[in-house]
Amino acid sequence: MSHSLNRRKWLKTGLLSIGGATILPQLSWGESRNSLLIDNAERIVYTPLFKEHTVPLATEIVAKLNANENPYGPSPKAVEALKAAAVGGNRYGWGQLSVLMDKISEKEGVPKEYLMMGPGSSDLLEKFALVLFMNGGTVLSADPSYMSLMNVARSVGAEWKGVPLKEDWSHDLDAMEAAISSDTKLVYICNPNNPTGTITGYKELYDFCSRVSEKVPVFIDEAYLDFVEGENGKSMVSLLNEGNNVIVARTFSKIHGMAGLRVGYVAALPETLKSIQKITRGGMGITNTSIYAAIASMDDTAFQAKSKKLNKQAREYTASTLKTMGFSPVPSHTSFMIFPQETMEGKAFLTKMSEQGIGVRSFEIYDKTWCRVSMGTMEEMQMFTSALGKVME
Repeated sequence: MSHSLNRRKWLKTGLLSIGGATILPQLSWGESRNSLLIDNAERIVYTPLFKEHTVPLATEIVAKLNANENPYGPSPKAVEALKAAAVGGNRYGWGQLSVLMDKISEKEGVPKEYLMMGPGSSDLLEKFALVLFMNGGTVLSADPSYMSLMNVARSVGAEWKGVPLKEDWSHDLDAMEAAISSDTKLVYICNPNNPTGTITGYKELYDFCSRVSEKVPVFIDEAYLDFVEGENGKSMVSLLNEGNNVIVARTFSKIHGMAGLRVGYVAALPETLKSIQKITRGGMGITNTSIYAAIASMDDTAFQAKSKKLNKQAREYTASTLKTMGFSPVPSHTSFMIFPQETMEGKAFLTKMSEQGIGVRSFEIYDKTWCRVSMGTMEEMQMFTSALGKVME
C-alpha cells in the first residue's frame, strides 16, 4: 500500500488541523455516537484521513474481535486475589495502591514519585489532555492514531495537528519535529500504534524523544509494548532518569488481560505530575479489588509470557491465512492487525461478518477500506478466517 498520494496532498495543503468544536471527545471508539462527528455515509470521522464504519452487533457474537482484549485473562492468580479482596470492598484501597506503586517503581526503574495511577491508561490520557489544554494550545500526533487524548484536548479548546505515517506505517518523526510550533504544548506518540499495529524503532524514537523533549513534552502511549519482541520492545521510561520531559503511559488492559478491571499508570517527571494533580487526583478511580488483582498479575510472569506466546501464534496464523486468501495484512507487533478489504463497502462488510457471529472493525484510512481484527484464541481466529472466506464468496 502506498501513502504517496495522501502524503503529497498533505504536504501541499499543510498540516491537517481541526479545532475543538468540530469533534467532541468519546470515551472509546464508536461507543458514544452522540459525541462524535458522523458524515453523510454514517461513518464516524476521527480525522480527515481516518474514519470508521459502524453497525449494531448481532445479538449472538461467537468471536468478539473488535476491542483488542486479551482472551486469556485475567491471570488466575489475579482472579483469586480479586475474590479474596472482595470482602474488603467497604474500605478504600490507598494502602494497597502504595504497594502496587512500589512494584511498578521497581519494574520501571523510576522513583515512586514519578508515578501516577488511574483506572486504565485512557483515563490518564484524558486527564492530561484536560489539564494541559484548558487554556488552549496545539497537540501533535500521527494520523491515524489512538485519538482519546487529542479528542479531549480539542473539546476544551486545543488544536490538533496530524502527521501522516511513513510508507512503512511508522511515525514520520522528522515531519513531526518539523511541525512543532510555538503553540505546541504536547507531542503524542502511540507506539506500537493503534489502529495500525505498527512499530517505530526504539533507537529512532529514543533519539527523537531525547531531543524533542527539550522543546516540548513528549507523551508516549505504550499500551501494546508488552507484545513487542527484541530491542523495539524497550520502553521510553528510562529517559526520565536522564531528566527528559517525557510522559509514558502503560496499562494492565492488554498483556495482563484486565481491560474490565481498569488499572493503568503514567511515569513522568514529578513536576509534571504535580501540575496535573493540582487539578485532578490519580488513583481515586481504581477499585480496591482491582489493585489486589494487579499486584497478583504483576507477580504472575508465567501468565504474561503465555499471553504473549499465544498472541504471537494467533497473529502468525491470521497473517499467513489472510495472505493465502489474497489479502495483504500490515505486519503487526500487537494484539490486532489491519488489512485492506476493498471488495465491499465497510458497513456491508461489518454486517455480513456480524451475521456470521464475528465482531471486527472497519476503518477508512488514506481513502481505503480496512478491517481491523483483534487476536483471540486460535479457535476464534479460525472462526474469523472461516467467516471471512464465506463473506468474500
